[in-house]
Amino acid sequence: MTEQKRFPYFDEATTPEGAEGWQSMYPYYLVPSEETRQHENSLFWFADTMHWSRGCHPFDSIGAEAVYYGAGAFSTRIFTLPVSLGLDVRVVNGYVYIAPQGVTDPDEIQRRVATFQERAGHYYANWDELYGKWKEKMAGAIESLRSIEFAPLPDVDPAEVVTEARGRSSSVALAENYHRLIDEFFAIWQYHFEFLNLGYGGYITFFQFCKQAFPLITDQTISRMVAGVDVLAFRPDDELRKLAVLAGDLGLTGVLTRDGATPEEVLHELGTNENGRQWLEAFEQAKEPWFNYFAEYGFTHDQETWASDLSIPLQGIARYATMLAAGEDIARPVERLRSERDEIIAEYRALLSEAEAKQFDELVGLAVKVFPYIEEHNIFVEHWAHNVFWQKAWELADVLLSAGFTQQRDDMFYLNRFELDEALADVLQSWAIGVEPRGKTRWQREIQRRRGVVAALQASPPPSPAFGVPPAQVTDPFAVMNYGVTTERVAEWLGTSDGGDNVLTGGPGSLGVVEGRVRVLRSELDLPSLQAGEILVAPITAPSWAPAFAVAAGVITDIGGMMCHAAIVCREYGLPAVVGTGFATTRLSTGQRVRIDGRAGTVTVLEDEGDDAESPADGSTQAAPADATTTGAGR
Repeated sequence: MTEQKRFPYFDEATTPEGAEGWQSMYPYYLVPSEETRQHENSLFWFADTMHWSRGCHPFDSIGAEAVYYGAGAFSTRIFTLPVSLGLDVRVVNGYVYIAPQGVTDPDEIQRRVATFQERAGHYYANWDELYGKWKEKMAGAIESLRSIEFAPLPDVDPAEVVTEARGRSSSVALAENYHRLIDEFFAIWQYHFEFLNLGYGGYITFFQFCKQAFPLITDQTISRMVAGVDVLAFRPDDELRKLAVLAGDLGLTGVLTRDGATPEEVLHELGTNENGRQWLEAFEQAKEPWFNYFAEYGFTHDQETWASDLSIPLQGIARYATMLAAGEDIARPVERLRSERDEIIAEYRALLSEAEAKQFDELVGLAVKVFPYIEEHNIFVEHWAHNVFWQKAWELADVLLSAGFTQQRDDMFYLNRFELDEALADVLQSWAIGVEPRGKTRWQREIQRRRGVVAALQASPPPSPAFGVPPAQVTDPFAVMNYGVTTERVAEWLGTSDGGDNVLTGGPGSLGVVEGRVRVLRSELDLPSLQAGEILVAPITAPSWAPAFAVAAGVITDIGGMMCHAAIVCREYGLPAVVGTGFATTRLSTGQRVRIDGRAGTVTVLEDEGDDAESPADGSTQAAPADATTTGAGR
């Protein structure tokens, strides 16, 4: 009997040179171990490079805890999803891996169905009211985070400790506020999953109905039935567009598009005249809260936001201003999308019986209602809440530096959250006694060692796209819809797919065919190099990448499924997209000419970089900017 082809097991992973002993940096339950080996080897694990694109610092592993604690609690214990439990999580060579847990026993599935229908039904029936309350909870949690203070330890406690008979040192607040910071972060991730799985569930139920009722329907056609929905995730990009329009109206386009000017120089020049000051006022109004947007997904302490690096939004505004000056329309085609959506819904509804049409109406209505949360939750959690969380973490890092416990400002992030709790106890008790922190030398030596370990981990790619034995069919809806981990992707990772060396396969993210030269970008900071008409290739896109979609001719990502950000936004912008290819950023090079087919989910390499342009094989494409050619793919 032929042994089933599998990925390596965790204990077969090779540690990068210089990263020996990396396991000691993380909480024990996040690291593979001898006593859990049998369990780990029985599962299929894939890398969550959507949220952690590189090896994570010890403190930053808190996200891996909070995320999958929240996901598990709501899937397994609260809403009791019938066939899916939580996602187990491990850190290997600094990279986060997750494994979907399924339910296969028919009796257990039926028991869970009854509970799920009752509890999920309550949310679906009261969605608007409960979602409104959710936003209030999130706003309260963010304000609670913002109210946390980490003050440097004083030489002597303030007199109020005595005059107000407080009965305790003011320093106690340092440990209390640290615990508040951690607890609030975990609470926010509980809120995150209160609605997310139900949002996916509402859409997946509609998706499955359509697949059964219309066997030939494409995934993209189903997704177009919920297109044109006004979601909060588009608001930051809308603000950039409005500022570009205002710049044109006020005659300021030249200032914003001046080559080589720093953000400080641009803003200074704008402040020298009345029109510029009027524009700056609008700019300041847009910053809060819409510039609290990470360049990535906000899961690490060292990421910039639009607000902390104004070159990012200013570049987006300059792009739009340039397009407007050239007479181009920069508006998102919302009305066209809604018209197409209504036409498609009517077309397919007409094929159904009266009873089926009634069910179809209910399901499409539910999908449209829950869909905004699938994209909007990122704004509240990964961007707004995480932004405040990391600001407060940096404030705490400054306290440790001022106390002489650490030597560099970012030293703190080389301790995991439990070690940091111990270190704070040491700092507080030593301060109270009047001696140097007792673990100062020990931790400074260990932090220095870990700097080398983390550097080695981050210099290496994930040890494998996956670990363990893959299932015959990948059915977990979270893995498929969000991460794009499908049966076909797994086969390609194993080298058992039918694609040739010049073809990458992925998920059909958004309809259309386009040919053009690719631009490989690793992060949003690289966006200025993207030229009009090029095909954007990236590990994953985040909501803050929105200005790129007005420039690119198409999009290819390593990670993501039908409900990932890139797929959703490309459908809204009418851009062809292939997502979840797994290897696009490593197998493609800037300048290569490719054809992407958003219906088939394929990327075909036509030329190496620098070769002469090749005409489309079927002659059906039309000219587009910057040496790109595109064609629609119908329904």
